[in-house]
Amino acid sequence: MNNETSEFDDEQTDEDFATLLEKSMGGTTRLELGQKTEARVLQIGSDWMFLDIGQKGEGILDVKELQDDQGEITVAVGDTISAYFISREGGEMRFTTRLGGGSTGTAQFEEAWRSGIPVDGRVEKEIKGGYEIKLPGNVRAFCPYSQIALRRPENLEEVIEQSFPFKISKFEEQGRNIVVSRRELLEEERRELREELKKTLKEGMLVKGTVTSIRDFGAFIDIGAIEGLLPISEVAYGRVEDLSEILQVGQQLELAVKRVDWEENKFSFSLRETLADPWTGVSDKYPVGSQLSGKVSRLTQFGAFVTLEEGIDGLVHISKLGEGRRINHPREVLKPGQTLSVSVEKVNIAERRISLVPTAAAEESSERSWSDQPVSSGMGTFGDLLKASQEKKNNKRKKRP
Repeated sequence: MNNETSEFDDEQTDEDFATLLEKSMGGTTRLELGQKTEARVLQIGSDWMFLDIGQKGEGILDVKELQDDQGEITVAVGDTISAYFISREGGEMRFTTRLGGGSTGTAQFEEAWRSGIPVDGRVEKEIKGGYEIKLPGNVRAFCPYSQIALRRPENLEEVIEQSFPFKISKFEEQGRNIVVSRRELLEEERRELREELKKTLKEGMLVKGTVTSIRDFGAFIDIGAIEGLLPISEVAYGRVEDLSEILQVGQQLELAVKRVDWEENKFSFSLRETLADPWTGVSDKYPVGSQLSGKVSRLTQFGAFVTLEEGIDGLVHISKLGEGRRINHPREVLKPGQTLSVSVEKVNIAERRISLVPTAAAEESSERSWSDQPVSSGMGTFGDLLKASQEKKNNKRKKRP
């Protein structure tokens, strides 16, 4: 009986100690193994990094985890990082950003699978259905094609010999069958970034994005946490026929945000709004009556559009074509791509319209207008003078014998 009481007291003492330790550290919620938390960097030493985890006690993390290939530390004091709680020993709370290095055994991988802690892995080679991944301790795992990135790589070999953090999605046969996913971590990261972006993303602001795919109606752009559409009408001031001639997948762009709809998950961007407006100063550049040449860009039932420069098109109405004869469609006298000499007839900046006439038609109209004017010298019109001259000749003939 006394032994049972002693064992019970020991267990109670252990529980009380753990509770007191938690209270002494100021924690209101006990950290669970594998729990992800946000921590602020307090101090960076040669081997360990000390973290503020929102409790009285400090967390520690191996400095090597946050060094780049050149050994440079990628964070500074005051920065906030995401880390996973892995153990509490001697009053110290150990954290990691992922498991890796050393002689990690399969037991740790099983724990990483249960708790969701990422593990470091290197893509060794391509195998049927995906890739062979080398984990710490020379443990082998499999990553399907669909789980190596947010989208399946167009070049399947581009990730080989690269190292990434992975999440273990399957752990079977005591570690002989391990399946990992990089995509799960990327999606988790995007969800966190998306929540941050909700606080800052506004219509009209400039953002940087990457072209992910190109369609006839526009291009899809990834800005890091969300993907939106760049409509073909928002690519340039001029008319764009084939987007693939201007954009390519993977291209980096600076864009203006046109639409933000978190409920419908719809976002759109504009490249055109980041470009200089070609209509600035058009009235001075193309005054009424000026003659120039342009290229026929497209033909419609009512006339022909002529490109004067990138983003500036003028219209030659069908009534101005045909050199005086009636035509049913501009294609009867013009074809796209043809160079045409034109004169500026009218400029409307408010509506962004320029009316043009073929130069030959403009000159003919000018000559006809001049010849139709009455000639006056103070003695009547030209017709009156001609009539008077004829009457004078007739009178002379009548006076001859």
